[in-house]
Amino acid sequence: MVGGGNAAVLLERMPGAADSAMARFIAWLSDGGRLDAADYEQLWTWSVEHPEEFWAALWDFFGVRSTSHPETVLADRSMPGATWFPGVRLNYAEQVFTQANPQRAALVVTAEGRDPVEVSWTELRRSVAGLAASLRAWGVKPGDRVGAYLPNIPEAVVGLLAAASVGAVWSCVAPDYGTQSVIDRFAQIEPVVLLVTDGYHWAGKRVDRRAEATEIAAALASVRQVVSVGHLFGDEPVPSGWLRWGDAVAPDAELAFEPVPFDHPLWILYSSGTTGLPKGIVHGHGGIILEHLKWLGLHNDVRPGDRFFWYTTTAWVVWNVIVGSLLTGATAVLYDGSPAWPAKDAVWRVAAQTGATHLGLSAGYVTACQKAGLRPGTTHDLSAVRCIMSTGSPLPVDAWHWVYDAVKADVWLDAPSGGTDVAGAYVGGCPLKPVVAGEMQCRLLGTRVEAWSDDGKPLVDEVGELVVTAAMPSMPLYFWGDPDGRRYHDAYFDTFPGVWRHGDFITITSRGTAIVHGRSDSTLNRHGVRMGSADIYAAVEELPEIAESLVIGAEFPDGRYYMPLFVVLAEGSVLDDDLTARIKATIRQRCSPRHVPDEIM
Repeated sequence: MVGGGNAAVLLERMPGAADSAMARFIAWLSDGGRLDAADYEQLWTWSVEHPEEFWAALWDFFGVRSTSHPETVLADRSMPGATWFPGVRLNYAEQVFTQANPQRAALVVTAEGRDPVEVSWTELRRSVAGLAASLRAWGVKPGDRVGAYLPNIPEAVVGLLAAASVGAVWSCVAPDYGTQSVIDRFAQIEPVVLLVTDGYHWAGKRVDRRAEATEIAAALASVRQVVSVGHLFGDEPVPSGWLRWGDAVAPDAELAFEPVPFDHPLWILYSSGTTGLPKGIVHGHGGIILEHLKWLGLHNDVRPGDRFFWYTTTAWVVWNVIVGSLLTGATAVLYDGSPAWPAKDAVWRVAAQTGATHLGLSAGYVTACQKAGLRPGTTHDLSAVRCIMSTGSPLPVDAWHWVYDAVKADVWLDAPSGGTDVAGAYVGGCPLKPVVAGEMQCRLLGTRVEAWSDDGKPLVDEVGELVVTAAMPSMPLYFWGDPDGRRYHDAYFDTFPGVWRHGDFITITSRGTAIVHGRSDSTLNRHGVRMGSADIYAAVEELPEIAESLVIGAEFPDGRYYMPLFVVLAEGSVLDDDLTARIKATIRQRCSPRHVPDEIM
């Protein structure tokens, strides 16, 4: 496939490419005398060789709102430590609400066994204003942390936007995580407000998390106010001192935005390593605004009025990307439930019911549907779907062909690859380029991605380490609790000084496309969700029968992911059915169901 001769072109050009935002951006650059690019590759080259001009142009094209127009784009290009847009003050939530349209839905919300319900921009604004007013009344100041233990529901979106509007820092952990995994994350960041759910939907069941929420809140001494979201059990009594959601959202409040510096913390995401506590990755308001406008607005052609649905939980950075679709004026589709209940086609059914134009899936889900012999394009009305996004792990070539055969012949299949680390993509789609089976269409604008050999030489048409050789605005500001920057440096810059090493193997072809081959480090990547082995070790090695443990993950070319756990037993212990069951139960409780290994030996 590398080199182009035998590459299978599945789609010559996305339908409507001439009217895409990318095409309009190129024309706008030309009309303004900034750049006359003949094709995408020329545009990409300009964007990485002249980053100040590119990011300033992107800012103006999308009309980023700030208290003053930026005078300087990139004051310091160092990695780590680049300084973007010094002196600029803006707010992520304010940029979201510049797209508010009272005639359209902001959110479409559904869950297992429930019909979709629309939430208007007016309703979203009212809820965000009400919660933000309460946050201020509770003394929440810029830089304070707001923690959330919530599923993929509207209250999570409201919480993020309300926290951002007051300059607080948002951090959310999904409720399928065990209590200790949540405490390990939140104890580091010391939230002053905690939003908790009473449960979530999964595989036809209502999973009660009231006891876990109580335990988490009791373990966090920093929390001054707990708010309970009655997702499953309505207005049942809550512990003394807690507030119900309805009482926490002040009525008739005006929505106000705190202008913050470009690099003011917006949210904290978590990426576990192989040792120690999960790393708290801090991203800033300005970097996320620009990267999500670029990725979603240009590369994915997400337009006002589109419906953006990506199957995820709040544990995955993709959830933050769903909220980011609001920056383009799209409607964000939220689903709480299993992707395979009551049948494997659940996600396709939700896409059809909600009229999704953009559908995001994990590669594992796509291959599972293929193996099950599903033909979603025949069984569901997917006429609204323009773009299917597959990410999380490499998508096998035969699965690309299955999408065009069994889903939709003229759909635009985009396979972006990026990470929690930058809350975005390095390589992915371009509406102006052909779709080639097994390949990402391009390196994203402003993202200087290369494949490097072990000795730091750029490679073309050969497998190498995925590196980024110039700063991106959404690279982490820092890791939480890493005052000297040592953990941050060691995570990305230890192999090639001054160059970001992501931890994937990649091929950059001579045609400008990319092929991602999977992880080059020891991070687990199961069904598209990156997990740290440290969480599993901490759980397993609590058991007195276990002396040591080792977990590995293996990606197979057909999309299967195999994750065995090897254990060294304490003297006198036996790995029988009882111990195996207790190991799995401990991992499930302490970590999450997705952390449970396929086999223990």
